Amino acid sequence: MSLATTSVTTAVVTEDEADIRLDRWFRRHFPGLTQGAVQKLCRTGQIRVEGKRVDADTRLQPGETLRIPPLPLVATPAPKPVPVIDERGIKEAERMVLYRDEHVIVIDKPPGLPTQGGPNIVHHLDGMLDAFRFGANHRPRLVHRLDRDTSGVLLLARTPGVAAKLAASFRTRAVKKTYWAIVVGRPVPTEGRIEVDLVRIEGFRGERVAVAGEYDTDVAKAITDYRTLDHAGRKLAWLELSPLTGRTHQLRVSCAALGAPILGDAPYGTEVDGRNNAIVDGFPAQLHLHARRLELPHPAGGTLTIEARLPPHIVQSFRDLGFTQPPTQAPLRA
Repeated sequence: MSLATTSVTTAVVTEDEADIRLDRWFRRHFPGLTQGAVQKLCRTGQIRVEGKRVDADTRLQPGETLRIPPLPLVATPAPKPVPVIDERGIKEAERMVLYRDEHVIVIDKPPGLPTQGGPNIVHHLDGMLDAFRFGANHRPRLVHRLDRDTSGVLLLARTPGVAAKLAASFRTRAVKKTYWAIVVGRPVPTEGRIEVDLVRIEGFRGERVAVAGEYDTDVAKAITDYRTLDHAGRKLAWLELSPLTGRTHQLRVSCAALGAPILGDAPYGTEVDGRNNAIVDGFPAQLHLHARRLELPHPAGGTLTIEARLPPHIVQSFRDLGFTQPPTQAPLRA
């Protein structure tokens, strides 16, 4: 199968394509067209939006008219077959769902499940996405990520257009994320803002970041608001964390920089008298970080608020420490 256009045509951006990049729009509608070809057509003014020259990374809005120039005859890739998901995979996906409608699916990611694949990672959420179709034509898309060992609320978009809208909401900080963590130590002051510059550590197996030094370059600023919800003396505390930026391992490094590493987070703990200060006897050596709540503008209007229950290992630690958590609220679209 091939595609070609022999004359200038026009197309109108649909509601579902809001905020999609121009180059992605062309690759979606003309899958045989290369990125380089789209960029050249923009550079020479052959592709236009509302009659104006545009760059390939221009974001489109519903109702805008695109000028489509004659396109060369190129091979169209064969559509990928929908993978067959076994009954076990479908049931696993269904158990995770907290909320779903025609636009979004919100799941409760269990600890230990990687969001995406990597070396020696066979089972991961990205590989399960076809199980979350629930009869839809489009394969859902991940809008953001959680660390492998972090549990809680994770958002999926059910169409490419919704994915673009939600990505824009995350970029503009219109999405409010709330995490709970048990940390080792009691932060002083008990609430405030943590601002650190982060730098990636090269040569480390897997993702790893650290607080940037004076002469480090290519740093990323991480901003997190925190407050202490409860504490057990000076040994352990329950924090509410609200990241205002979305950096890799931001909360884990920020808590460690505060002098209160997250319980069970050995990679970001420090050695004190021959022991890792993030590991405490009598508590699971698992990361005690949970994405508790997500509040976001719903793509179809209004605000969607979702909460996820604590995983078993954090529930047990709460009991041991005498922390009393408020009940988990049902999904609310206001």
